[in-house]
Amino acid sequence: MPIQIRKTLLQVETTLIEGGKAAATPLKLFAAMAVVKNPWAEEGFVDDLKPEIHAAAPVLGELLTKMILDAVGSGNAVEAYGKAAVVGLDGEIEHASALIHTLRFGNHFRQAVGAKSYLAFTNTRGPGNAPIMIPLMDKNDEGRRSHYLTIQTSIPDAPAADEIVVALGASVGGRPHHRIGDRYQDLKDLGQDVANPAGV
Repeated sequence: MPIQIRKTLLQVETTLIEGGKAAATPLKLFAAMAVVKNPWAEEGFVDDLKPEIHAAAPVLGELLTKMILDAVGSGNAVEAYGKAAVVGLDGEIEHASALIHTLRFGNHFRQAVGAKSYLAFTNTRGPGNAPIMIPLMDKNDEGRRSHYLTIQTSIPDAPAADEIVVALGASVGGRPHHRIGDRYQDLKDLGQDVANPAGV
């Protein structure tokens, strides 16, 4: 059964001043969201989620990726990215996870922006106006702390109890005045390596 999309939303946030100081380059954050009918709503416990995943995830991945690219202008301009899903109160966390934790969803975005990193994510449950938190990280460098960002938003009427909000996020730029160093300097200082950062 095709995924039922009630509405889509696009949010663009531009930070010009941070900490009372003008940004040398404004930070732009983009969030593309779709409010969809939970395909497993009212079905009771469903053992095999795969048919609905295969039907819905590619459609949502393509749609939300196009919304981001149209807003940003090009995949090359995207520096950091992430994803999120919020399932309504009648659904399972597994339902939120199902629509975003599949390459059939994420690879649309990954390929369009030329990324190597995994997509940072959240999957949560909540009522209408629930917080939607989209964590971001550099699309090619997981240790680039300047691009550890989070888009915070909400939709007043979503998710309804039988809906799921699915979202992609992107940034052009990192935090305006980032000054906490990077992961690689920490590793060097601690005498650890990237493959074993805790030294265990």
